[in-house]
Amino acid sequence: MEKESSNVSRAEEIKIQANDAFKSHKYGQAIDLYTQAIELNSQNAVYWANRAFAHTKLEEYGSAIQDATKAIEVDPRYSKGYYRRGAAYLAMGKFKEALKDFQQVKKISPNDPDATKKLKECEKAVMKLKFEEAISVPESERHSVADSIDYHSIEVEPQYSGAKIEGDVVTLDFVKKMMDDFKNQKCLHKRYAFQIVLQMREMLQVQPSLVDINIPNGSHFTVCGDVHGQFYDLLNIFELNGLPSEENPYLFNGDFVDRGSFSVEVILTLFALKCMCPSAIYLARGNHESKSMNKIYGFEGEVKSKLSEAFVELFAEVFCYLPLAHVINQKVFVVHGGLFSVDGVKLSDIKAIDRFCEPPEEGLMCELLWSDPQPFPGRGPSKRGVGLCFGADVTKNFLQDNNLDLIVRSHEVKDEGYEIEHDGKLITVFSAPNYCDQMGNKGAYIRFEAPDLKPNIVTFAAVPHPDIKPMAYANNFLRMFQ
Repeated sequence: MEKESSNVSRAEEIKIQANDAFKSHKYGQAIDLYTQAIELNSQNAVYWANRAFAHTKLEEYGSAIQDATKAIEVDPRYSKGYYRRGAAYLAMGKFKEALKDFQQVKKISPNDPDATKKLKECEKAVMKLKFEEAISVPESERHSVADSIDYHSIEVEPQYSGAKIEGDVVTLDFVKKMMDDFKNQKCLHKRYAFQIVLQMREMLQVQPSLVDINIPNGSHFTVCGDVHGQFYDLLNIFELNGLPSEENPYLFNGDFVDRGSFSVEVILTLFALKCMCPSAIYLARGNHESKSMNKIYGFEGEVKSKLSEAFVELFAEVFCYLPLAHVINQKVFVVHGGLFSVDGVKLSDIKAIDRFCEPPEEGLMCELLWSDPQPFPGRGPSKRGVGLCFGADVTKNFLQDNNLDLIVRSHEVKDEGYEIEHDGKLITVFSAPNYCDQMGNKGAYIRFEAPDLKPNIVTFAAVPHPDIKPMAYANNFLRMFQ
C-alpha cells in the first residue's frame, strides 16, 4: 500500500516536470516523462490525455488517438480525453469521428462555452464536407481546370509594377525580381502565376513516377527536405548554397506548402525555377501536396486569399503530377516518407505507380509519402495513423534488392535538421528551421559530390520573417487547437 502511494506521488512529480517540458516546446521530452508517470500510475486519465496532446504537437496523430482512447477507458467522464481525441481526428481530416467526440465533450460539460463553440465549428465542417461530397463530379467525368484557363487573355494593368514574364520564357531575371517582390510582401500578377503553374503542369505530366538523376563526376547536387511555406528560410538556403542552376542543381523532397503562411511564395518560386531550367531543380511530392492536407493546414486558404479559387483546383491537379521518388546516380534513393509494408519492392514497381490521383490511404504510393523509420527491426504501426514504421532490416533489404547505397527522406522535424539512422543507411533531412515558429529546430540540406556521393550535411538556423503567424490561412476550426 505504501509503495503504491509513493508511486502515485512520484508520478505526480514527474507529471509536473513533463508539463514544464511541454511548455518549453520540448514535446519529445514531455512524452518520455508522461510515459514514466504512466508506468508508475496507469490509472490516471490526465497522464494519458497530456501525452496525447504532446503527440499531437509532434503530428503523431495515431499515437494521440490511442492515448486519448486510453484516457477515456480509465475515466469515461473525463472530457479532456474526448477533446484530445477529437482534436487528433480533426488534424487527420476525420471530421465525422471528431464530431462524435466533441458531442461527448458537450454532453459532459453542457455549460462550457469553449466546448459549445468547437462543437458548432465541427458540425459546420461536417455539413460542408457532406455538401462537397454531394456535388462532387465522378473522377471519370472530371475535366482539367487547365482547359478553361487562357492566361494570354488576362490583362496586366498599367499600374502593375511587379515581375513580368516577357513572352513565353521564364528567365533568371524574372525569377530574381519575383523573389525580391515576394520578400517585400508584394504579389505576383495572376497572369504570370497561371503561366508558371500551367507550364509546370505540362512539364510534370510527362515525367515518370520515379525519376533518375545523373550527376557527372566532379559535380555536386543538393537535397532539401520539407520547407512548409517558410519562404524566408528558403531564400536563406539559396543565400547559403547558391540559386538553383544547371551547375548547382537541387532536389526539394516534398512538403513545400502548408503550416507556414508563405506557401504561395514558396511554390511559385520553386515552380518558376523549374520552368526557367528543368535540370536545375527537381521536385518530389510530399504528403502535404494533397487536397485533404491543403484544406486543413492553410495552403487552400492562402491560395484563395492571394490568388483565386481557380488556382486551388489547378494546384491540386499539378500536385498529382509530381514524381514520387528520385534515384541519384543509381545509388541514392530519395523519397519524402519511407518504405513499404511488404518486402521485395523494386524500383520498377515504383516507376509503375499510377500517381495521377490524390494519395490513397494504403499501398505503395501512400507508404512512400507517409512512412517513418523506427529504431527497432521489423515493421510497426505508424504514430501518424497513416503509413507504417519500418526498421533497419527493412531499409537494408530494400537497398540490397535494388543495388542502392543510401536512403534520404524527409517528413519529420529533427532538432539538428537531420538524423542518421539504420546503421548509417538512412538520413532524414528537414529544411524548415524553427518549424511553425515554435519547435526551435535547425534546418539542414545535404550536398552530394560525384562520384563518391558522400553526404555532406549543412545545418542552418531560422531567419526572421514578417509578423504573419504559421497557419494564418488554415481552417478556422483547426486553429482553435493550435
